[in-house]
Amino acid sequence: MHNKILFVEDEEDLTLIVADTLRGQGYEVITAADGIAGLEKFKTAGADIIVADVMMPQMDGFSMAKEIRKLSPSVPLLFLTAKSTIDDIEEGFEIGANDYLKKPFELRELIVRIKALLRRYNTSRSEDIRFSIGQYIFNTTTQTLSLGERSIELSHFESKILEQLATNIGKTVDASELMIAVWQHDEPSNRNSLHGYIHKLRRMLCQDPSISIINQRGFGYMLTISN
Repeated sequence: MHNKILFVEDEEDLTLIVADTLRGQGYEVITAADGIAGLEKFKTAGADIIVADVMMPQMDGFSMAKEIRKLSPSVPLLFLTAKSTIDDIEEGFEIGANDYLKKPFELRELIVRIKALLRRYNTSRSEDIRFSIGQYIFNTTTQTLSLGERSIELSHFESKILEQLATNIGKTVDASELMIAVWQHDEPSNRNSLHGYIHKLRRMLCQDPSISIINQRGFGYMLTISN
């Protein structure tokens, strides 16, 4: 069974090139030229992954994604964007994007990212990935942090950062590594955002006094659990 890709893009030439390339890789490809058409095609035909431009007529990619997330909280969504500011990228992730690719892009990179998202999605459908953090349970698949009966839903960024820290409990995670894991590149402008998210995570984990996220000045952050 071939994976089905919904490709939503208003540049006709780019759509033809990408669709032909992806079909050559064995994917089934459905195309749409704007967000309204993309949303309708998702409703009628579904998709295993959605690749969508941000700037489109009728309905932009972000607005389309908000509607799609109401229908499917988990279908992988990759944004194509000529915008490169952290605010734009952050907005996309907060809406529910799984990845983004800046225009212009190499077709080979697009294929690599599609394969990675589909592999992660197919794995997560059969097995949730969980971490025990003190008295908390952190589910990276559902992006939830649970303490007893109480559960908090994390944002994409909060989940990514906590996953890196939880994978390395008791070890310092370099700030650059965290930024690359979350934003895919290390820029000075990201450091304040990173510190802000760390502060939010500390508040979320404050019900268990044995948990600390320590700021190792000049290096990064370390998640510790005292006995």
